[in-house]
Amino acid sequence: MRRLLLILLFLSPAALAQVIDTSHSPKAVLHPVPVQAVTLGNGFWTERRRVNVEVSLPTLLQLFEENGILDNFRRLSGKKDVARRGPLYTDSDVYKWLEAVAFVLENGNDAALRKSAEGVIDDIVAAQEPSGYLNTYFTREHLAERHTNMRHGHELYCLGHMLQAGIAWQRATGKSKLLDAGRRMVEYLLTNFGPDKKPIFEGHPEIELSLVELYRTTGNRKYLDFAGYFLGGDERNLAVIPPRDLVYLFTGKPFTARTQLEGHAVRAMYASSGATDYYLETGDDRYWRTLGTLWDDLTQRKMYLTGGVGSRSAGEAFGEPYELPNQLAYTESCAAIGVMFWNWRMAQATADGRYMDVFERALYNGANSGLSLKGNLYCYRNPLELTGNPDDRIRNPWYDTTCCPPNLQRILGSLPGYFYSTSKEGVYVHLFHNSTLKWKLEDGTALELSQKTNYPWDGTVEITVTPAEPKEFTLFIRLPAWAGSMKPAEGESRSGYWALRKSWRPGDKVTLRLPVEPQFVAANPRVRDDVGKVAVERGPLVYCMEALDQPQGANVFDWFIDGTQRPRSEWRADLLGGVTVVRASAARLSPGGDSRPLYSPAGAPRQSQPGQITLIPYYTFSNREPTSMQVWVPLK
Repeated sequence: MRRLLLILLFLSPAALAQVIDTSHSPKAVLHPVPVQAVTLGNGFWTERRRVNVEVSLPTLLQLFEENGILDNFRRLSGKKDVARRGPLYTDSDVYKWLEAVAFVLENGNDAALRKSAEGVIDDIVAAQEPSGYLNTYFTREHLAERHTNMRHGHELYCLGHMLQAGIAWQRATGKSKLLDAGRRMVEYLLTNFGPDKKPIFEGHPEIELSLVELYRTTGNRKYLDFAGYFLGGDERNLAVIPPRDLVYLFTGKPFTARTQLEGHAVRAMYASSGATDYYLETGDDRYWRTLGTLWDDLTQRKMYLTGGVGSRSAGEAFGEPYELPNQLAYTESCAAIGVMFWNWRMAQATADGRYMDVFERALYNGANSGLSLKGNLYCYRNPLELTGNPDDRIRNPWYDTTCCPPNLQRILGSLPGYFYSTSKEGVYVHLFHNSTLKWKLEDGTALELSQKTNYPWDGTVEITVTPAEPKEFTLFIRLPAWAGSMKPAEGESRSGYWALRKSWRPGDKVTLRLPVEPQFVAANPRVRDDVGKVAVERGPLVYCMEALDQPQGANVFDWFIDGTQRPRSEWRADLLGGVTVVRASAARLSPGGDSRPLYSPAGAPRQSQPGQITLIPYYTFSNREPTSMQVWVPLK
């Protein structure tokens, strides 16, 4: 324990790096634990995080080079004489990659990655204009378009990601070169735009949450006020937005006037995240009421079982309530990550486990599916049904719109920072994995907390609590909603957490046993695509069928699941990196079914054969060869 005290005493400020820093936020009930204070041991996320560092980050940097994305900065500093390449928002992809590297460095030094990132930062800063403006698209041949294409220009979106990368880099390394460049562009904006100056808005929210984090980092109130300007929908802003765009843009009217989620799903999630950040700092109840209304709309009417959002390809948008098609689901990886960002912030404001339930659902399913098991292929879309058409290449190494790959990389890099929080009462355990927390209670008492578990394959979690000295506080352990109503034998159930208050002594242990068994899930009958169907969940994981795992590779659409028989679990170390599969009784349409009439009288006999189907975790789909896939299976 003396060693733990010395670690806490000599941690440099750069090492105390939180995902977001709500340490002094007036409305935050929970407070962050630095990423570096948490060490994840072997378990579910080990291989995912390894390939992120060893494969995903280096290969994406190489793809940036091959596609001219880094040269876009070098051409502005005179280092390269080349044409600009890629869509106008490519700068943001580089910034997200840098933020991911920063989080990796918070987990431990990686000399090669750090050297590469420092070279990229040098190229970025060298491209900045004396005025502070920095964007590789709106220069030279596109100079006259600067701040005119506010709907699609992504100028402030790119800046927002630059600020987030700069903050993460400073927290990880103590160096502010990138953040200083970002602040210079913010100062350029404040000089020219805002109240009593030129109106400005951003078609793709991101600047809002980054400005709030910049305020948290610097203490300068003008950054928070500027975030409020973007969220508030100043009338002069609305005057420059064509009426036809108001539905498309989530920022088309003041945030507090919103009553439902509409338009571009990622933009809506980022705007909601920024609005939650703004509430955490200001306590403006108008924002909190709106956030509650929108969260209900999300979770009761517009979110997929996987935690994905955005049902329409047109505009990458939300549909109507309960419009949740499976094969046509857009469910962009970035949108699931946006769900995580928003719910993490809502959890900070409330210490309510329902927000971490949604966070976990999106993490294990809708976001996790976005990266292939080998770490070199990505999903932009994450549908819940595939026909098996070989031309439908759902996983690819590169997209011209490269937003999802570095977004997934920064989630995996920052993951330890989401496992624990502190409050005035004690410490919160949000997520489960072999891990060790070395931090402190809010009264300064040094604390070590460790988990031993095989979650999510097994539901037993053993937690060892080691304060520096005997200390009374409350240990809050999340009771996931998927586990049903759990009534602890001791302590109490409070807002989705098992609250154990006692005088803890070094080495005290507590064991949580969650019922990780496969179960059938039905959708609200208003979800027309899922009427007469069920899905299978096991713990936090959603499952799916792929034809490759069925007898004779039968098309998944030939099967009807038997809802009267309990499915069973089976560990398969040889499959998809090691997974627990679910086997369920089912019936298969008899061969020759395609020869039947397209339509026939209701109640006509349907020939079928009994059998058994195998389901795999949804996040592993399309990691082999093209094949049919479905999450929702018709009932026998």
